[in-house]
Amino acid sequence: MTQTAVSVEAEVLAALSTVLDPELDEPVTELGFVRSVAIDDEGVEVHLRLPTSFCAPNFAYLMVADAYDALSAVSGLGRVRVLLDDHHDSDKINSGTAAGLGYVGTFGVEAEDSLDELRRTFQRKAHLAAMERCCRSALASGAWTVEELPLLELFDLPEGRLKSALLRRREAIGLPVHSHARVMVDHEGNPVTRSDVALRLRLATTTRVSIEGNAHFCRGLLATRYAGVDPAGSAPVVTNTRSHP
Repeated sequence: MTQTAVSVEAEVLAALSTVLDPELDEPVTELGFVRSVAIDDEGVEVHLRLPTSFCAPNFAYLMVADAYDALSAVSGLGRVRVLLDDHHDSDKINSGTAAGLGYVGTFGVEAEDSLDELRRTFQRKAHLAAMERCCRSALASGAWTVEELPLLELFDLPEGRLKSALLRRREAIGLPVHSHARVMVDHEGNPVTRSDVALRLRLATTTRVSIEGNAHFCRGLLATRYAGVDPAGSAPVVTNTRSHP
């Protein structure tokens, strides 16, 4: 069987596509946050950009650090550099990431202890939104009523994008993904009771709408900020000057 070789450019972009904006829960590649990718004999250098110069430093740091980790996992890539452009803390974030100082080491007394809990908060929000999409889809099919949603299991969800997204979100926060796991659960995996299902669904809908609205708003800000310079939403500029494959 013949195996198709994957280009280093494709490997780099695939790695970057795993990096999510922690609040918007979308890949930085789809949000237009990857400005450029330069590959040479030494390694790869990636430039990231954000909708404003004052986006929260903790969010910005998370994306830079996650991009660095994702690229470092690509075999044979060489030296990895990830740089954040046009942010008021660009120099601090770039130097801290390059030195492996971590968030606290980078920001010192300005840091909020650790990013672990912040990351977990947004992972929980992402799970809630994914759960809501699956529940709304089940209701729209006519096969389930709101009162019956507490009985809905992963097995009952049709295969596809919505279910795959829910499974990824569950895995991220440590929830079971076996076929008979209940869909409507809290962040600890406890099933939602019939008396609480309507309230839980409203909360999940509010969370999902907020995430989607923020993503739309950020895309607009990015397009305005880089209008005529770097068209927002377009693929990043990718160059490869390696002398070997």
